[in-house]
Amino acid sequence: MRDLLFCFLLSFALCAALLLVLIPILKKLGARQNILSYVKEHQNKSGTPTMGGLAFVLAAVLSAAIFAEKTKAFAVALAVGIAYLAVGFLDDLLKKLRGKNLGLRPYQKIVFQLAVAVMAGIYCCLNGLTVLKMPYSHAAYDIGWGMLPLGVLVFVATVNSVNLTDGLDGLAGSVSAVFFAVLAALLLLQGEAPALAALCIALVGALCAFLLFNVNKASVFMGDTGSLSLGGFAASAALFSGNALAVPVLGATFVLSSISVILQVIYYKKTGKRIFLMAPVHHHLQEKGYTEAKIAYVYSAATLVLGLTLLIPFV
Repeated sequence: MRDLLFCFLLSFALCAALLLVLIPILKKLGARQNILSYVKEHQNKSGTPTMGGLAFVLAAVLSAAIFAEKTKAFAVALAVGIAYLAVGFLDDLLKKLRGKNLGLRPYQKIVFQLAVAVMAGIYCCLNGLTVLKMPYSHAAYDIGWGMLPLGVLVFVATVNSVNLTDGLDGLAGSVSAVFFAVLAALLLLQGEAPALAALCIALVGALCAFLLFNVNKASVFMGDTGSLSLGGFAASAALFSGNALAVPVLGATFVLSSISVILQVIYYKKTGKRIFLMAPVHHHLQEKGYTEAKIAYVYSAATLVLGLTLLIPFV
């Protein structure tokens, strides 16, 4: 527990220090966010530096590398998270170079995401990480190569859901911090993946520091650089520890973002009308007059409550 505390503190300090250095550099380089024209509430955010995810990923990776046990699953989780960071960074870089909110094409993103997801799924199957733990019980089942399609689904869904949730100041960062904190507690209670738990704790520490600069009004955004990597780390820690089925519960607010977009698109194509004023649903809530801080708080509180229910079998 002492090592985990030091891991958290080091990650927090590193991220805060990195952001103090990085934000002026991003401003100088012109790495500023292009705001979608139809989100009128965000027009005053135009020009805010992005790619802040570089800071919390670097801080978390360095801290976890120091304090975590060097297992194969831990190393692969780092590689996967960094791979998704690379995809996000390329997307953010292209947006900056083009001067508009268009980076990688959707098909390019999904090809990159699927490639990493398939490799992670194959890693699970070849290394015996095929046991699937049932939420709210101590039951577990070995699904063999069934972990490959499940793993791909978990990765693609999680990465894109976190990315869609990154739409308000402090929203994706605060929800992710709670997600990783509860997942770390679950892993420690299960007693089977301490290295992955340390990685989660490092991410919590880094995200807490990042939120100092990201809560409304944000001084920096995480960008796809941060949101895609967070999804990669979340899926890796869950899948490699056998907790893939816990993701829809613990990440319910992430799922809500994806479902609201899917429903909005399908309904609009069929009827020409919209279910929500704007999708994802957090933008609908903002259109209804709720502040970004209140939405972020409610999402984080819901994530915490749902996450704590997963710990009930260990009480």
